[in-house]
Amino acid sequence: MTQNTTQAVIAGASGLVGDELLHQLLAHDEIRTVYSLSRRELPFHSKKLVQIVHPELRVTEWSDQQATPQLGFICLGTTLKQAGSKAALKAVDYDLVKDVATTMKMIGVQHIIVISSLFAHPLSPSHYLRCKGKMEKAIKAMGFEHCTFVRPGPLKGERSKPRRDEVLTQGILQALQPLLIGPLAHFTPIPAEHLAKVMLEQALQPLSHSPSANTIVGKDLLA
Repeated sequence: MTQNTTQAVIAGASGLVGDELLHQLLAHDEIRTVYSLSRRELPFHSKKLVQIVHPELRVTEWSDQQATPQLGFICLGTTLKQAGSKAALKAVDYDLVKDVATTMKMIGVQHIIVISSLFAHPLSPSHYLRCKGKMEKAIKAMGFEHCTFVRPGPLKGERSKPRRDEVLTQGILQALQPLLIGPLAHFTPIPAEHLAKVMLEQALQPLSHSPSANTIVGKDLLA
């Protein structure tokens, strides 16, 4: 892609990885404009940033004067404990993500990059992993020129509103890190900043010789 000619749209920029990714997008010389889809206005401004605020993360209209974003990033997700019920989790991890991807397809996104989860599968016995797997399957069927799904294990970083169970898991895995070798390396906590960097690098790679769908899992995100 030519320097400073790429536009991107991101949903979930207020979250752990999304916040890191948004700042990296805004700082990157190759990115000209970043559109953020959010429920409320983000607490900072940039000449590159165009904020689209909607309670359901929808774009109600897209004017001819707005550039078409080639890249779309979805950094949305919750946990069963945070959501409160299986139905509420599905509403975010499947329904909302799918709806946002549909919006990105509508406005012209060619390459969509989505955070999923380690072991995501549409037939998983885990409700959480089943929602992630069904979400991936639905987005693949939308006809994007290219899809990239990143499936991290535990994430490492400081949220504005810490998740108690996540903090506990990070502490335990940090202590066990010397033992996380071989297949267990997939459970190595991944810094949010690093995951965001991988997503941006994947987005900016030439796609002419790449498969239409790509999945990066666990320890491979640390390479």
